[in-house]
Amino acid sequence: MSYGGRRPPAHIRFMRLLTHIPAWLKNKYLLTTVGFVVWILFFDSRDFITSHFREKAELEKLENSKCYYEQQITATKQELDALKTDPALLEKYAREKYLMKRDNEDLFLIKE
Repeated sequence: MSYGGRRPPAHIRFMRLLTHIPAWLKNKYLLTTVGFVVWILFFDSRDFITSHFREKAELEKLENSKCYYEQQITATKQELDALKTDPALLEKYAREKYLMKRDNEDLFLIKE
């Protein structure tokens, strides 16, 4: 069909463009699968990209807290060993932490 030097209408140009696209790119199953994969990788609330960085940051935070608690356990074990071997230290600890006293003493608490 000839248009006498004029441009063909838009719908004709669109149809010509569609004839140049390979058939496998027009497959609805392929388009649906590609759309689903793109959605899961980039737009979902638990998408691959941001959840990777979020989980990496959480892992680092948990490793730091693991290190802190291991140090606390070591310090507590050392304190326990010292309390088991030194009766004077055990008495001091009992008086300070649990407000214990001897039978012939009075205990006065002064709060600041």
